[in-house]
Amino acid sequence: MALSFPASSLRAENLVFWPLALLLVWVPVPLGSNRPWAWSVLEIAVFVLVAAWLVLWAIGRAEVGDGLRHGRPALAVLGVWLLYLGAYVMPLPPGWVELLSPEAARMQHLTDILGVEREWMTLSVDPAASRAFLLKSLAYAGVFFLLLALVNNRSRLLDLARVMVYAAVIHAIIAILMHLADMTEEQFGTVIRHGRDASGAYVNRNHFAGYLEMTLAIGIGLLIAGLSDRRAGTWKRFVSNVIEWILSPKMVLRLSLCILVIALTTTHSRMGNTAFFSALLIAGVIGIVLSRHATRNTVILLVSLVVIDLAIVGSWFGVEKLAQRFEQTTMEDVQIREEPGLHTLGIIKDYPVFGAGPGTFYTTFPRYRPESITNFFDFAHNDYAQFAAETGLIGLGLMGLFVAMTLATALMAQWQRRDPLMRGMSFACIMGVTPILIHSWVDFNLQIPANAVYFMVLLALGWISLHLDRHTVDVPRRREAAG
Repeated sequence: MALSFPASSLRAENLVFWPLALLLVWVPVPLGSNRPWAWSVLEIAVFVLVAAWLVLWAIGRAEVGDGLRHGRPALAVLGVWLLYLGAYVMPLPPGWVELLSPEAARMQHLTDILGVEREWMTLSVDPAASRAFLLKSLAYAGVFFLLLALVNNRSRLLDLARVMVYAAVIHAIIAILMHLADMTEEQFGTVIRHGRDASGAYVNRNHFAGYLEMTLAIGIGLLIAGLSDRRAGTWKRFVSNVIEWILSPKMVLRLSLCILVIALTTTHSRMGNTAFFSALLIAGVIGIVLSRHATRNTVILLVSLVVIDLAIVGSWFGVEKLAQRFEQTTMEDVQIREEPGLHTLGIIKDYPVFGAGPGTFYTTFPRYRPESITNFFDFAHNDYAQFAAETGLIGLGLMGLFVAMTLATALMAQWQRRDPLMRGMSFACIMGVTPILIHSWVDFNLQIPANAVYFMVLLALGWISLHLDRHTVDVPRRREAAG
């Protein structure tokens, strides 16, 4: 039997769920929350919401649902990750640091005054930056925990997905209009020029593209959840079905996805667009192969997403310019993107196991860059290289394990679940995570707080899609999913 929560518990949990939903709407607005004050707001809000849920649970007004109960392996890995990050800022005897990370100890000895050795050291060469990274990671883990705890029924899952998609549509419309109007404006003290490329509330168009990649995946998951496998036996029935579809909320959702695709193409992000359509193809093939319950309409939908959105909608809003950017891409362009990541290998060589410390890339990289690189880099333009340089092979392995476990869970949901909503959300997880993993080879989406939060949302959907209402009979509920 499925878990049935008392109405009083659901009402009490709404006091945490809806502020969390509003927080997800907010985080992209202040430059992707990539400013100290903005990510501080994010951290405080998440910590307050986690504390509120724990209080409700302690007094019996919140329930442990299927997602939280079965998501313990993921939470365990996250817990180990957070403890690992905490070890970087713990004061340790110098001898320990010399043993664990000789290069970190050597760099800290360089600052010894008058040859007097310090009593304590840290594994991080920049403890302040590592503390900031730890607090952000605690917030990301808190979002993941809250979603597993609060999304404990179908209604909340639908509400969460809809809020995220339609908030993204608003962001996309504003970004498109500012791009077409060739606007230059100041947002939160930063000048953003929208005329050349659409970047919305983000400083960097590639990060706006990453945000759209993830929200598009959730929207497509909603469309799949609402598909019907009814077949029209006559032309009259076919026309009736078409009219019914046009007048249904599914049409609004489909038009919303067109707007998101337009915004994605107008970012003119080469890797953003490549990653999205590659992920759509990969996730579509996986969904069709693994899902024993995929309908003919699912295949038609996936094909139409590529044909209609790219060939028709996109051709009016920037595909030609995007194609020109691909054609004009030179080896110098590629080298500029690759250089920070390539020279990050020097950091990995010197700090192989534990890294230089989370958040320390901007501190350590100047020592390893050649004279030909004159620009200052906060990030490596390669998330994999940066995680390895900052947290070592251990840290990279822990995060890789967390993502791999989630993708395996989403794949199991595609194979096992009959419920269209759960199949749609597992598809959203696979399709949303895949483009970020591709995009991360040449960019740093996961270093932007808003995009990191949305990435955690997608990972949470993977666990929810497999375990939510698992004990019920998985019968199709397409009308409810279409909403």
